[in-house]
Amino acid sequence: MTSGISRRARMLTVAVGTGVLVPLVAAATPAAAAPPAVTCTSAKAGLAAKLTKDITAALATRKGTVAVGLHDRSTNTTCTLRAGTAYDSASVVKVTVLATLLWDAKKTNRYLTDREAGLAKAMITKSDNAATSTLWKQLGLTKIKNFLEAAGMTRTTPGADGYWGLTRITVTDEQKLLKLITGKNAVLSDSSRAYILKLMGQVVSSQRWGTPYGVPSGVTVAVKNGWLQRSSNGWRVHSIGAFKGGGHDYVMTVLTHGNSTMDYGIATVQAVAKVIHRDLAAS
Repeated sequence: MTSGISRRARMLTVAVGTGVLVPLVAAATPAAAAPPAVTCTSAKAGLAAKLTKDITAALATRKGTVAVGLHDRSTNTTCTLRAGTAYDSASVVKVTVLATLLWDAKKTNRYLTDREAGLAKAMITKSDNAATSTLWKQLGLTKIKNFLEAAGMTRTTPGADGYWGLTRITVTDEQKLLKLITGKNAVLSDSSRAYILKLMGQVVSSQRWGTPYGVPSGVTVAVKNGWLQRSSNGWRVHSIGAFKGGGHDYVMTVLTHGNSTMDYGIATVQAVAKVIHRDLAAS
């Protein structure tokens, strides 16, 4: 076989143009890439392995694309899945809008006006879209981008042309935001953090699904959810939450798209939340 062309390649040799023989080398079929795996670490013996196993099992039969973030300060536990994958934010971005408003007010050493406070409460507790649009327009993209930079949320891209619900978010950045809200830092004042947590703790009952699902009694809950249907990737259903009590202080983000219905997405988020709350409570 002096030509150096394998028998398989010679079988695929074809004539082109004026009878010149050109070998067609068959490309090997690439193996299907394995889906991203849940990764957990913890200072608590056995907890990382338990969470990894249980979150993986909770998602084993779920369709769609799911990203997960967990951080528990008390046990120095962190779990991630698709932490860098970007999703349309839907109403989850409303927490970022409120944080930006408070951050900007702090810079000029002023309190929110009664009007701003009313808009903020409607935006977070009832997920009022009109209130959000008003505050988004008031702040403008420059202030929003400046807050994102200050917060280190480098993977968040604000929605253009007033479409705040199409802001692109990741688990990594939502977890950064939740950590800022729940821990002392130089970006948000203590009073600002308390204010955000207060409103997230007053979300109307019909919107308290998602990450709070299965939370043990005696644990405080702060939550904000988002949901949006588009022609591509179906329903986006997201939930971010902060939880404290029972010896734990943790923040959780679950982002999903590719859901056939909103209820399907909620069930996926809650399947993850349930095992996380259970495993932390047992640790």
